[in-house]
Amino acid sequence: MLTFYHAPWSRSSAVFWLMEELGVDYRMELVDIRAEGGVPEDYRAIQPNKKVPAIDHDGVVVTERAAIAIYLADTFPEAGLAPMIGDPARGPYLTALVHHDAVFDPAICAKVHGLEYVSNDYPFGLYDDLIAYLERRLSEQPFAAGDRFTAADILLAAGIGYTMNILKGLPDRKIFRDYLERTTDRPAYHRVQEKDAAMAAEIPALQRMMAEVKGA
Repeated sequence: MLTFYHAPWSRSSAVFWLMEELGVDYRMELVDIRAEGGVPEDYRAIQPNKKVPAIDHDGVVVTERAAIAIYLADTFPEAGLAPMIGDPARGPYLTALVHHDAVFDPAICAKVHGLEYVSNDYPFGLYDDLIAYLERRLSEQPFAAGDRFTAADILLAAGIGYTMNILKGLPDRKIFRDYLERTTDRPAYHRVQEKDAAMAAEIPALQRMMAEVKGA
């Protein structure tokens, strides 16, 4: 049994997309990370910080998006979302996956929250270096890890889409828009967008947020 712990319109939406791309049976367990009083304490047995996403595959619990992506893409190789061990593309693929969680996400968060620092202060480095690296990588190759779509693109496209279009933490540039066009024109992506929106509409905190947006 594969159980996926998810909260709509959150970082776990990327893993939701991954689950749909895999085309395997899974059970979704909704975690209301925005609930008054917070997530129940017993969820720490799955995720120590009471965050999403997480998966439980036949008793094996995996947390952190990059680890989940690596685990699932390798466990279900028939989906073709990961270069096999021994493939020269494996190194760039793993680098792209881990870079997203270890560099992209914290550097964007630091920028949005106005954190001022020098490169050696934090392991994720500078925001400007991140932007320059993304632009260089996506100008040299069509996808996150080379010339084909992989699980690394699910994380990167989800991250770019949210931080550029919603959070406004990433500059709106043609190279990023073109990348999103290449990666999100997929049936699994569109299914997830529809399903996530429907689930979000049932979450009280998100209902209030949407009402405020409509009333603005």
